[in-house]
Amino acid sequence: MTIAGGSLCAVEFPAMVGVIEHPALGLFLFDTGYDPAFIAATRPFPERFYRWTTPVSIGEAERWQVWLQHHRIDGAAIAGTIVSHFHGDHVAGLHHLAHLPVYCARAGLDALRGKGRIARVRNGLLAELVPDNVDAMARYFEDARPVTLPSAFAPFAQGHDILGDGSLLAVELPGHCAGHWGLAFETRQGQPVLLAADAVWSGRSIAERRAPPRLTTALLGNTRRYRETLDLLCSAAHRNPELAILPSHCASTARAFRGDDDAA
Repeated sequence: MTIAGGSLCAVEFPAMVGVIEHPALGLFLFDTGYDPAFIAATRPFPERFYRWTTPVSIGEAERWQVWLQHHRIDGAAIAGTIVSHFHGDHVAGLHHLAHLPVYCARAGLDALRGKGRIARVRNGLLAELVPDNVDAMARYFEDARPVTLPSAFAPFAQGHDILGDGSLLAVELPGHCAGHWGLAFETRQGQPVLLAADAVWSGRSIAERRAPPRLTTALLGNTRRYRETLDLLCSAAHRNPELAILPSHCASTARAFRGDDDAA
C-alpha cells in the first residue's frame, strides 16, 4: 500500500516525531506520533475500522511522560507543535500540548471538520484527537510570511516563515491529503533538512522514484498532485546531495540522519 511493487506481507510502520531545538524559543515538535488517545478514539464504530486497517501497537515506552524521559525532553521547554497534517497517527498526542501554539494548515483543519464520521475514517481523520481549543491556539501556515527557500531545497522555491525569524519554513507538499505540509530548516551544522511527513513513506520511494499504488493515493488524496510532489522530492535529492529528506515513517532514513540506531 505504500510503494508500487511492494511486499504483501505486514511490515512495521513507525510513526516518528521530529524534535527541533530553537536557539531562543525552546523545543518544537513536528507531529506527535501515536498515543493511547488513539485507542480511545477508535473504540466506537465507524472509527474502529481505522484501527483494524492499520493495527497499532502502543507500548509503555510510547506513553507521554515515559517518552519524554527516555529522550531527555523537558516538557516545560516545549514551545509549540508543528502539525504536518491531521491524520490520526500524526496528532494523537496533541491533547498533551493543547495549551501551546499549534502551527498547522487551515485547509487541513477545514477538511477535518467538513466531513461526516464515515468519510473522516476513510480519509484517516479522527476529530476526537484534536483539542477543542485548537482554533484559539492555531497559527496557520497559509497566514505566515512567504519567503524564498534557500537553493539547497531546489526545486522547492517557496516556504512560509512560521516563527517570523526565518528559522522554520513550512513547505506545502500537496497530494497526500488536504493541508499536507513539510518543514524546511538548517541544523546548527548548516545541513539543510526537509521533514517530508507523508509526502513519501520511505526513502526508497525517492531513491527509486516509486510512488504508492494509485489505489492508496486516490483513497487518501490526489494521485496526480502526489506524484508531482514525489517528482520534486526526487529532483531535490538528486540536485542537493547534502539535503536530508526525512519521511515520518521511514526508520532507516531517521537512523542515517541521526547516525545511530535510535529512530524514535
